[in-house]
Amino acid sequence: MAEKSFAEKLEATTEEARRMDAPLSVRLRAVADKVRELSPPFADIVDRMVARLAENGVGLAAPRPGEPMPHFLLPDEAGRLVSLASLLERGPVVVSFNRGHWCPYCQLNVDALARAGEEIQALGAQIVAISPETSEWAAQLKSYAQAPFHILSDLDGAYALELGLLFWVGEEKKRAMAGGGFDITLYQANDTWMLPVPATFVIDSDGVILARYIDPDYRRRMEVEDLLEALRSDAKRRADQAR
Repeated sequence: MAEKSFAEKLEATTEEARRMDAPLSVRLRAVADKVRELSPPFADIVDRMVARLAENGVGLAAPRPGEPMPHFLLPDEAGRLVSLASLLERGPVVVSFNRGHWCPYCQLNVDALARAGEEIQALGAQIVAISPETSEWAAQLKSYAQAPFHILSDLDGAYALELGLLFWVGEEKKRAMAGGGFDITLYQANDTWMLPVPATFVIDSDGVILARYIDPDYRRRMEVEDLLEALRSDAKRRADQAR
């Protein structure tokens, strides 16, 4: 029997983290710790890439709270076009940028959003996730998390680039990913090796950003409770205005 790839070895750890009764940050850390245990050299490569992105300020130019969220028109997992304008017609929107269905941290992030879906909906808001993968693979991420929301395909990363989130992984990380079983060219239908910095934007019904979380370290994501608190504050503001 052929030896399992690095990616395959992480699957069991990701499922264990998924079942944990713990905040998202704790579950993400469990996977990151396993990565370092399985391959310290791979973890070191990740650290070097993250340091490079932080040094270059990748993601810092993205729209900030109080600014309008740039509009998008992107295909979902079924190939249907979805616009930010159409989503905003129904209320506030949570926009989550992810690297792809293959990424264990993205799997856990989208799973956490799906679990919080009813509470988010109760606050009058909805979720949409975005990745640079084709619709076929976006559908796999949706199925994995049993997500009741759209998974949109930002092919070639044009929207992420507009927001200042897109970056090249670099030769060292490219070799490590491909050698570990993460050949993203299969999922993105291109060989650019470009990815978005994972990010979350909470947007009010007027299209203005209420909160954002951007971190070049893809092992960290916005806590669901912080996202909910931004939505609760906005719901209270809207209720006060309606009185």
